[in-house]
Amino acid sequence: MKQLLLIIFTLTSFSLFAQKQCEYSTNVVDSIGSYKVTKEYMISEKNFAGTSSYIFFSLALTDGVPTLNIQLIQKSKGFIKANCFDKNSKLFLQLNDGSIISLIHKDQENCGTLLRDDKGFDNRVTTGEFYFLKDSFEKLKSSPLSLMRIKYLTDVEDYIIKKEFTSELDNKVYQPENYFIKNIACIEN
Repeated sequence: MKQLLLIIFTLTSFSLFAQKQCEYSTNVVDSIGSYKVTKEYMISEKNFAGTSSYIFFSLALTDGVPTLNIQLIQKSKGFIKANCFDKNSKLFLQLNDGSIISLIHKDQENCGTLLRDDKGFDNRVTTGEFYFLKDSFEKLKSSPLSLMRIKYLTDVEDYIIKKEFTSELDNKVYQPENYFIKNIACIEN
C-alpha cells in the first residue's frame, strides 16, 4: 500500500511541476468581451556593427480568437529601413518536423514608429498581429521551431530560430524554438 501511495504521489508531483503557469501582461473580462495577452518573449536578437534588432512574440486571445503578436525593434545610429505590414503580409513558421505553419496578418497597415533616444540612436518599433489558420495549434504544440519567414509589404526576411541564447540586452536565457510548445496552451479555448 505504501508503494502505491508513493507511486501516485511521485506521478502527481511530476505532472504538477511539468505544467507551466501562464503569465499574462493583460487579462481582462468585461461587458464588451474578453482579452488576454501573454508576456512578451524574445525570439531573435541580432547585434552587428552598431545596429541591433530584436523580435518579441506574445500570444493573445480576443473574444475567443487566438493571435500571435509580433514586435520588431531596430536600433541604429544609421538609416533604418522601414519594413511595413499590410493585409498581404504573412508569417511562416517552419517546424523541426518539416511542416510549415502560415499565419495571416490583420488587415491593418503598420510601418512602425521611429523614435530618437538621448544617446543619438534611432529606434524603430513595428508591431503586427497575425491570425492562426485552422488546425495549426496541434503541430505547434508538438514540434519545435527551426525557421521563421516574415513577408512584409515590399520585402521578405528569414530568421533562424535558435534552440537557446543568452540575450545581450537583458542577460536572460531564451529558448525560442520551444516557444509555442510551452505557451500555446495559454490561449487555447
